[in-house]
Amino acid sequence: MGDIRLNRVDQGQTKIKNVPIAVTPEGFWCCPSPVVFQKSHKPQNPLNKTKPSSSPPQPQPKNSVQKKPVAVQVTERRGSASVSASSRLVVSDDQQCSIGTERASAGTSLAGERVSRPKIETMPRKVAIEFGEPGTCDMKVVLLGKQGFSVKLSVHRDVLIEKSSFFSEKISEQSDLSSLQIGDCEDVEIYVEAVGLMYCKEMKQRLMKQNVSRILRILKVAEFLGFSSCVQSCLEYLEAVPWVGDEEEEKVVSTVLQLQGEGIGINPVLKRVSSDVSNVPKDTLSHIIELVLKSNEEKGRREMKSIVLKLLRENNSLPSYARSTDTCNDMIYRSCRSCLDSLLSLFKQAAEPTFAEKPSNERDLIVKHIALEADNLSWLLDILVDKQGADEFALLWANQKELAVLHEKLPIVSRYHVSCISGRLFVCIGRGELLPSKETRQLLLQTWLQPLMNDYNWLQHGCRSFDRKLVEEGIGRTILTLPLEDQQSILLSWVGSFLKTGDSCPNLQRAFEVWWRRTFIRPYVENQDNAVSDSSTVSKTDE
Repeated sequence: MGDIRLNRVDQGQTKIKNVPIAVTPEGFWCCPSPVVFQKSHKPQNPLNKTKPSSSPPQPQPKNSVQKKPVAVQVTERRGSASVSASSRLVVSDDQQCSIGTERASAGTSLAGERVSRPKIETMPRKVAIEFGEPGTCDMKVVLLGKQGFSVKLSVHRDVLIEKSSFFSEKISEQSDLSSLQIGDCEDVEIYVEAVGLMYCKEMKQRLMKQNVSRILRILKVAEFLGFSSCVQSCLEYLEAVPWVGDEEEEKVVSTVLQLQGEGIGINPVLKRVSSDVSNVPKDTLSHIIELVLKSNEEKGRREMKSIVLKLLRENNSLPSYARSTDTCNDMIYRSCRSCLDSLLSLFKQAAEPTFAEKPSNERDLIVKHIALEADNLSWLLDILVDKQGADEFALLWANQKELAVLHEKLPIVSRYHVSCISGRLFVCIGRGELLPSKETRQLLLQTWLQPLMNDYNWLQHGCRSFDRKLVEEGIGRTILTLPLEDQQSILLSWVGSFLKTGDSCPNLQRAFEVWWRRTFIRPYVENQDNAVSDSSTVSKTDE
């Protein structure tokens, strides 16, 4: 944080420049804006060096007298409040020559003076600040910044001892210490503000005017100085103020975690990002998913499904040891089974002979619930696919034979949502996102391909989310993963349906072509290759 040196501040004549400064009604110095330090760090024109100008300089009369700069104390009153004390801020250049020095070196040539003068960039700048009542300070603190300037603080020994364990320890080591130097300070401005806060009675009100980034800087310096009341006030501020964005949150958490002082109450701040309850993630996730599945409000439900799916995908990017994949999958599959049981019950109600005689509002309610449960299953399938755990869902869906039988008895407008689930599974298998067993793939096609083909025409024209080319490619690739005899059985059945209904049936021509080549062309090519290989072997034997 800084290099500590104990020494005396060199006294000497300095060039004084006025700098704006604010003094509170309490009588302590308010930290000037960073512009003050930046301006004090900018290179200044050396003495006796004329500014470049287009017109030649005018010669001065012989009797003219060079004026000496005068230090001016600047005090700003806020409102009508009386200021009980004042503070002084001056900027000085220790490398500037005093008036007496200039007179003593009057006979030196201009060229010699230029050679001996140091570069402006290397000349340190000094800011001098006095706290409390003028003339009552009994100690100096010098801060040497990395930016090339220093700050001399006129302070009170008893205030430093009372507020700062760092200063108290240094002063106790040397009772007659009159000057303390802290070198290589990374943040001189905040050091100065921290000392100023030692004179502040209402620190909370003072910190409320700052932003989170500056409070973190103050917190870091206050911990180094052992300024415990300031540390506690900063933590109270951080506990109450909103953190804007992930980047700011990470800065707050990392800074607070680095605090090592005893008795520092950091838990209230960190409780915003962590919990002491071990099973909160599991129980909370289950509760959130249950709320989404039971919602009937279309817009809110759609947006929450999107948000939860996005956040779960972020969780999937974590290392495997940081995720409870098995536990989460078990919870999702429980929700899947619950939705399937509800969907089967609704299908049974809709398939009853007396269903058409029920009032229209009751029929509409059942149809709406069928669409809702089918949408729930599609969403849960998306979650499982992202988690690479949807193979069991394929088996679960392939075994819904009773649901597939009831499917034929319902009007197409009531049942087509279920076919969307089948189409989604075929797409996932075709992409390699699901790797169910051969038996599961066979059962899935046997149970749900024909219901999907029955609803295909409606899906193309009545379902905006249905992607025909994607589904057809998925079905074809799923078929081609089976043994050749199974491919032939399914594709020949498809040919009969396609010749009858045309575009109202999935177009599996690409899969049909692959099966054709595997069946009729590949054996011939292999036989030709074997014949050539055998003939070459015989010729080599004869030779």
